[in-house]
Amino acid sequence: MISWTLRSKVRLAVVGVCALGAVLAAHPDISDTASVRGLWERPADLRDRDLFYGPWGAGRAPDPAATYTFLRPKKGGVNPGVVVRDERGRVWHVKQAPDNSEGAEGPVEVVLSRVLSAVGYHQPPVYFLPSFTLADAKGTHVVPGGRFRLDEPSLKAQGPWSWRLNPFVGTRPYEGLLTILLVFNSWDLKDSNNTIYERHDDGRIDRWYVVRDLGAAFGESARLAPKRNNIDRFERQKFITGVTDGFVSFTYHGWQPRLVRHAITVDDAQWAAALLAGLSDRQWHDAFRAGGYPDDLRERFLRKIKANIAQAQGLAGGASQPRLAEERR
Repeated sequence: MISWTLRSKVRLAVVGVCALGAVLAAHPDISDTASVRGLWERPADLRDRDLFYGPWGAGRAPDPAATYTFLRPKKGGVNPGVVVRDERGRVWHVKQAPDNSEGAEGPVEVVLSRVLSAVGYHQPPVYFLPSFTLADAKGTHVVPGGRFRLDEPSLKAQGPWSWRLNPFVGTRPYEGLLTILLVFNSWDLKDSNNTIYERHDDGRIDRWYVVRDLGAAFGESARLAPKRNNIDRFERQKFITGVTDGFVSFTYHGWQPRLVRHAITVDDAQWAAALLAGLSDRQWHDAFRAGGYPDDLRERFLRKIKANIAQAQGLAGGASQPRLAEERR
């Protein structure tokens, strides 16, 4: 079972939480509808969620003191990596990006995964280690670490899913997911980065639609060799440029621009922003600590992220009564 702390009452002392409660109250059926549950589930205990260890908890985290046995190189991706087995027999896919230098995907992926899972979007177990001990043909030695993704026995990968052809197109959680990714300037919206999982839990099988490879963010927006995990470029990148006919215009130059062009309403953007605003400062800092970010970078990224959230929350032109997901089809 995913080890969220089981507390259901959201603390209403923070303005962001009040906004989240109001938005979710306007959608009484959205989280209980089977048509969206494969993508998103209502985060009733948002303020109590652990963004350092994430939804899978400390018990599944990789052991920094263990020796990992090399199995094979990791296929694909910008950053190098390996597939390894730990001393407990668990298999890990390691995307090696040991620091937060430009182009490092692993730290970005862990942070975004923590945030997405906290606000209700399904994620596999991912963690970060700056270095680890590897046993391979060269002997036993310390190597650069990065993002560790566990082969979790309860999750069975079924292949990719399409951004354009899936059961959630037109629903608020789908448009909200795109908005949240744009808050972080995630530009690599390719179908190959998405994975369908069968989630096996006490005899029940659920179908999860997951955005899994999240490392292309925190930088600029472009198709060809954009800067990623670059605080200077991220701070300069505009987020929202305006509203036309009730639809939000974003600064987005990545793959599949039609996904966000004249597609996301003001209400969609505000719904997503309210989810993110419901996270506490402690939770935001824990998410960045989980990705190995030092204090100075953490503060700068958070200032820009919060500015993007505030911009979405302040949009004018939304409907007085947000529509349910089913009405957005």
